Amino acid sequence: MTAKRDFVPALGKSEFTNAYDKVIAVMTREKRWRPLVAKALALNPGETVVDIGAGTGSQAILLKTQTPGIRMIGIDPDPQVLAIARAKAEAASAAIEWHEGFGDEAHRHLGEGFADAVVSSLVLHQCPMEVKSGILASAYRLLKPGGRLVIGDYGLQRTFLMRTLFRQVQMADGFEYTQPNADGILNELIPAAGFAGLEERNVFPTHTGSISVYHAVKPA
Repeated sequence: MTAKRDFVPALGKSEFTNAYDKVIAVMTREKRWRPLVAKALALNPGETVVDIGAGTGSQAILLKTQTPGIRMIGIDPDPQVLAIARAKAEAASAAIEWHEGFGDEAHRHLGEGFADAVVSSLVLHQCPMEVKSGILASAYRLLKPGGRLVIGDYGLQRTFLMRTLFRQVQMADGFEYTQPNADGILNELIPAAGFAGLEERNVFPTHTGSISVYHAVKPA
């Protein structure tokens, strides 16, 4: 199934994938904002967490090492980044379940109504509008009633400086897919998927624009 669909690779082109972690570390200051995502999730031992678009596993590994008692599942359509994620998780002694699949089909791969939390970071900005909506719809179906969604991604670029810096992301990932995020579309798409109580918990400036941390819940 994954071979029949296109997706935007890490950093826009598959040949850049091996450099992804280094670039993200420097250009997005991820050691500062990924813990904000973890804080918003507020995980407890025994909970099940799904990382949609897990990429090279940085967020999933952080969550699992911070709260070892969770069941951590990562799904991504790119076998190249999943190979990196598996190696990183093994090196960190983090027991994580990895699945190859598209984010808007995550509920078909994993099941419905079983997750306590769903997280996604740096994914939605590089997806077409229908896939953005599809990923959020799949997240909703993965979650138990009362389950929570946390997204760490480029959101509304509020200042001239942030909009200018975000151009770097747009040149890599494409203007058509990224511009809706810069215009604040996630504030509309998350409630449209059925989620309640949407909060933009953090807006963190980076060298590539501002990254927002969103929190919402599936109504009980």
